Amino acid sequence: MIVFDILSVFPEMFQSTLGNSLIKRSIDNGLVEVNLHNIRNYTRDRHRTTDDTPYGGGGGMVMKVEPVANALKAIVPTGGKTPVILLSPQGETLKQKIVEELSQCSRVVLICGHYEGIDERIREHLIDREISIGDYVLSGGELPAMIVVDSVSRLVPGFVGNSDSVLYDSFSTGLLEGPHYTRPREYENWGVPEVLLSGHQKKIDEWRRRESLKRTLQRRPDMLKQVDLTEEDKRMIQELVGDSELV
Repeated sequence: MIVFDILSVFPEMFQSTLGNSLIKRSIDNGLVEVNLHNIRNYTRDRHRTTDDTPYGGGGGMVMKVEPVANALKAIVPTGGKTPVILLSPQGETLKQKIVEELSQCSRVVLICGHYEGIDERIREHLIDREISIGDYVLSGGELPAMIVVDSVSRLVPGFVGNSDSVLYDSFSTGLLEGPHYTRPREYENWGVPEVLLSGHQKKIDEWRRRESLKRTLQRRPDMLKQVDLTEEDKRMIQELVGDSELV
């Protein structure tokens, strides 16, 4: 089981995501627990202020350090190894390797930034790492937090009905996943590759690996530099390049 504690000024944004599909089932089955914490509840003024104008001037509002610090003091267990993560466009880009690391934790705290930015003292003293979901800016960290919860939860045993499907997801093997087909066998003269209908598992596995390599070469050739390719993989790649199948 893994527990997520999410600090946000808009916790209601999570209700739809957490109330549907596999994540809802995993919560109902006790595989995942998600605790939503409204940062406003940890303010100490009557207006429940979580942001203020920046020192030195400039546009926008800055998230205050005190409410976040108060929330963490109340939420994070003392003496443990609970990672505290800020969702931020300045963080390291979320990759499957990071997802796998977080899936080994029993508890993860996610702080959703908002407004123009956060008081730098949050970054310097209260968090362990920053994570970004890509090189673009959002209105807040709520959507990135949902992505982290979903991607990490998928690796919790029992979350996905067929655990083998997780093993072959794109990025889990270091490659992009190859194509999939299901019924009907024929549609508008669009057929299914015969090898998938053959029942010959070795040939099917070889076809899937070849298609995975092909798709990675076509769309993300940079990924191949980080994969420990077998001699058979290298042979397949040479064939793909030589036969001009990448066009």
